[in-house]
Order: sequence, then C-alpha cells, then structure tokens
Amino acid sequence: MLRPTPGALTSHLLEERPANLPTQLYVCGGRSPSHFSVVVFEEDGPRLQRLEHPEELAAVRGLGVPVWLRVMGLSQPARIRAMLSELAVPEMLLPPLLEVPQRPRVDGLGEAVLVVLHRLSFARDPSHLISSQLGLLLLPNLLVSFEETSTGEAFPELSDWLSSRVGAVEHRDLDDILHFLIDEVLDELYPMLEQIANRLDDLEEAALRDPKPRLLARTFTHRSNLRRIRSQIWPLRHQIRVLLRQRQELLGPEARAGFSEMGELVELLFENCELLRHQCDAITQAYAASVGNRMNQVMKTLTILTSIFAPLTFIGGIYGMNFENMPELKWRFGYEYALLLMAAVAALQAWWLWRRGWFQDWTTPR
Repeated sequence: MLRPTPGALTSHLLEERPANLPTQLYVCGGRSPSHFSVVVFEEDGPRLQRLEHPEELAAVRGLGVPVWLRVMGLSQPARIRAMLSELAVPEMLLPPLLEVPQRPRVDGLGEAVLVVLHRLSFARDPSHLISSQLGLLLLPNLLVSFEETSTGEAFPELSDWLSSRVGAVEHRDLDDILHFLIDEVLDELYPMLEQIANRLDDLEEAALRDPKPRLLARTFTHRSNLRRIRSQIWPLRHQIRVLLRQRQELLGPEARAGFSEMGELVELLFENCELLRHQCDAITQAYAASVGNRMNQVMKTLTILTSIFAPLTFIGGIYGMNFENMPELKWRFGYEYALLLMAAVAALQAWWLWRRGWFQDWTTPR
C-alpha cells in the first residue's frame, strides 16, 4: 500500500539542468530513444531479455519472481507507461521519474521507494560537466530503472556480475540491487573530485609562479562545477536519514546497512566538495598575492630608478645654469669632472641600495 506524504509525488523540476547535455542527447535533440530490457531472477540464475512490446511482460509477470525492468531513454513516454501498466505500476509514481530535470530525491512511500539522481561526468574537456537523470523505483518483487540517456547496456558492470553468478534468488534481492545502483552513481563522483583536485593543485602552483587572468577563469569554472556537484549531494544527506528512520519493509537488513554506509559516503563527498571549494578560494588569494607582489616589484624598480637619477638630475641642473660666476665652467676638465661625479654618486647609491636588499626580485620562481 502506498502511503505518500503530501507533496511527496509532486514533480519538482529544476530551473535548469545541473550540467550540460550528454552527447547522446545532443544527437537525439534532447530526448534519447526508448529501449527496454528486463532481468528476470529465476531459480537457476538471472536471465536478461530484450523487450519490444508490452505484451512480452505478461509472461514475465506470471512467473512470480523478482524482476528488474530497465528503461533506457525517455523520448517515448506512452510506450514506457504501457510497459509499466503491464507490471501494475501506479500511474501516480511516474511524473517524478519521466519528467526531466528533477531535483535529487530519496523518498520512502510505504510499499515503494523512489529515487532520482543525476549521473555526472566530464566531457572531453574536463572543465565541462555533463549530467543525465537516473530514476529508480522499488516495489514488491519489482525494480524499475529509468535512464535518460541510452548508451547501450544499462549498468554493464552490474549486469555482467549478475550474469556470471548462479544461485538462489535471495542472494540478489532487489533492495540490494537498488543500493548497488545508487552506490555506483555516487562512486563515480570520487574520480571526478580527484581530477578536479589535481587540476586545482596545478592552478595554485601556476598562480604563484606566473599569475595570469586565464587562471582565475579556469578556477571559477572548477568552482562552478563543484557547486553543481554539491547541489546534487546536499538533498541526499537528510533524505537518506529519513528513509532509514522509516524502517522501510522493502529494505532488508543488508540494504539498510548499505544505505547507512551510503549516508556516510554522501557526507564524505560533501566534505570533499567543501574542501575543494576552499582550495578555489586559496587559489584566488594566491593569485591576488602574486599580482600584488609583482606590482610591488614594479613600483620598487621605478623607485630605484627615480632615487638613482634624482641626484644626477640635481647635479645636471646645477651645472646647466647659465651664471657667469661659476668657477667650474672655466675648468679644463670640468665636463669630465661632472660626469665622474654623477657616476660616483650613482654607483654609491646603487651599492647602498644593493646592500639594503632592494635589488632582490621576490617574484622570481624558486
């Protein structure tokens, strides 16, 4: 029996997609063609079957065994609804799963568990983030996965693992598979965060060695990506705790333990995102400090030149005055004396500034 709280099944569309469209959706005009397959957990092991017509599910439903229906591509909602009607899936559960982009959610609805996530990844250029929606629906003896993009096999690693194992049905409970699917999506974020961390390390070193405006632009891009990843993780922290407190009948002890570990995983991902965001701030500060040091170096150089040439200008100004009673004007070596005096003053002042450390360039990489 479904026991949704008020507003639990309302479609909560995001104002904009968390990231750019994947290549498959660009090719298909934003909606990937719908393909269907089903994993039937029979006594002698799982069996994978492709589906073309809703009537093919009638024989599968009559077996009375756990079934995992996999929907890849959401461009044909009428076909999808026809497939789900064969499995007696309530119509009220479909809007949050078929409408994109939805906000992330993990909801326990009595005899149903509804999950909406966004699978994030990098494009060929790691500065561009792409996303595709993943919806999961767990009912008694039925698991349905809705993938926005159709890339061939749904969850190929898990499918290969299921196909390679032989045993009783209880070793492949659908609640455990639900946990594995969510865990796989979350685990994909760790390599992404590690890649961002490596690039931020390079940017921080470059900001100290050779600060350029493009470094700030790249830093802000990574910061924006981190904010998007964080926005997909943040709602799950509370919702997983609520799901565990509800003590869902569909979730066995192993699945509850898995969701508990998943809550800790979400906490770690959230903390890593915060640490990397602070590193972006550190890069900005390092850039500002480096630019400030270079500006100070420029001002120091100008000050040195001014301080050296000021007395020379003073001497030249004195001997450039057109007074008749200037003894130096009648000297035979007066010109050479003036040049020697200016050279001596400049050398003495340069030596004094060098002893004071003014000629040391603190912006030079070490």
